[in-house]
Amino acid sequence: MSKVKAMIVGSGNIGTDLMIKIHRLSDRMELAGVVGIDPQSEGLAMAKSFGIDTTFEGLQGARELAGWDDTQLVFDATSAKAHAVHNTICIEDSKQIIDLTPAAIGPYCVPAVNMSEHLGEPNVNMVTCGGQATIPMVFAVSRVAAAVPYAEIVASVSSRSAGPGTRANIDEFTQTTSAGITRVGGAKNGKAIIILNPAEPPMIMRNTVYTLSQGASEQQISDSVAEMVADIQAYVPGYKLKQQLQFEHFGDDQQLNIPGHGKTSGLKTTIFLEVEGAGHYLPKYSGNLDIMTSAAMSVGERMAVEKFGYRGAA
Repeated sequence: MSKVKAMIVGSGNIGTDLMIKIHRLSDRMELAGVVGIDPQSEGLAMAKSFGIDTTFEGLQGARELAGWDDTQLVFDATSAKAHAVHNTICIEDSKQIIDLTPAAIGPYCVPAVNMSEHLGEPNVNMVTCGGQATIPMVFAVSRVAAAVPYAEIVASVSSRSAGPGTRANIDEFTQTTSAGITRVGGAKNGKAIIILNPAEPPMIMRNTVYTLSQGASEQQISDSVAEMVADIQAYVPGYKLKQQLQFEHFGDDQQLNIPGHGKTSGLKTTIFLEVEGAGHYLPKYSGNLDIMTSAAMSVGERMAVEKFGYRGAA
């Protein structure tokens, strides 16, 4: 059986990295086209060098490409604003959408946590790079705790790895990631902060996750986090704990004032993460790029089998 046809909309950093991954690594998908809006785009030039059809006339131009009718999967790596338009076109043309923008039109999908729940949806949203890195850690705590009144994440990435699309989506990043912390991670209240660090040499993506939980021991949380890290490493090898978890107990005589929740006791857990990229497009410091594209590709690979029936080459 031939591979499932896919198309990437967006030829910036994220779209180009995803293109390289699918072109080099996928045994279930093949690219029918890469779509951009800049005729001088490096991503489009690279796609042409791989023998992949391209257009710089956006998604309307994609509909004119020879491979559009046979395309089953569309990866949108543009912006939240553009995705609203793209979603309408793709639904009209019966294309499965994997959304790498923070538009959040479809349900949030974090492969290590809830991919199986959303394989039947016409549009799945990959949250954000920070969300892909940190939401699984919040979930790792919430699945062993009786309650997680609050979780907060801080995602620090090199400013060099943040292209125009990422910078245009900063507000949507914080809103979508915060929502993902509660909807997918399981915290009652959540907050997300992103830092674009201009340090030279560029820093590797670092993430810090804080949770306040009730009803779980330090050992239960440590074991759950270690299991989740291993699950993520199956598709993002550069994902790892930077150091041991830190714990702090807050009893009824030393309660924390949690935004939206009031004074609360519990166990504070601090999780330090590092994500090193695979270096497919930008250098390895761009773990934020790698975790997003790797997560999206893993969903596409799974859909190729479970939704589109790929069973391997004949």
